[in-house]
Parts: sequence; structure tokens; C-alpha cells
Amino acid sequence: MELSLLLAKVYAVLFLLLGLGMFLNPKYYRKVIDEMLGNKGMILFSGMMAATAGVLMVTYHNIWDSSWVVLITIFGWVALLKGVGLLVFPKHIEFWRKLFKKPGFMQFEAVAVTALGLLFVYFGWFA
Repeated sequence: MELSLLLAKVYAVLFLLLGLGMFLNPKYYRKVIDEMLGNKGMILFSGMMAATAGVLMVTYHNIWDSSWVVLITIFGWVALLKGVGLLVFPKHIEFWRKLFKKPGFMQFEAVAVTALGLLFVYFGWFA
């Protein structure tokens, strides 16, 4: 449970800052994401980082129960799958690049990321 609380706090801070940044600077984030998804080196690096984070979380936090800690396990598996996808199928990134360019997607993502941050604030400090 100690690791779950630590990861919840890390996710809380990261997601809240990212969500706030997306709300306040949507054009900047849209441009940065487009540049990242168009840069082959960044895709490779992102794949390695996502796979590494995913393997670590799946190895040390693979808890499948009916409590909130399963969210962290799910995030670990999603990170691992994202890393595998970026490393094994890098050409499929064009789908995501087009998605991020759609009008309103950045606002949706900002709301979703902020909501996840608030959820992890609750679980990390108040639950």
C-alpha cells in the first residue's frame, strides 16, 4: 500500500500540472505534441521510457483487487503496451497525430488529465 500511495501522489502532481498546462497553453501543447509525434527519435525515446515505466510498474505493482490501487496497475499495463506499440509499430503513430489535431481534443484531454489528477490527489492524500 505504501508504493500505491507514493505512485498516486506522483500521478496526482504530474496529471494536475499537465492538465493545468493544457488548459492555460493549448496551442503550445498542441504544437509540442505534433512536433514530438513527427520526430522519429522522440518516438523511439518515448517508447523506451514508456516500456521501462510499464515494466517497473507491472513488476512491482501488479495488484488486481477491487480497491483503487488497481488503477495504478492498469496505468502500468497501459504504459507497457504504449511502449511496445511505439517500439514495434512506430508507423502507426500517424493515427494519434491526426487525433491530436482534431478541434476540441486538447480540451477533452485537459479535462480528462485534470480529473485523473484530482482522483489521485484524493487517493494519495485523503482516502
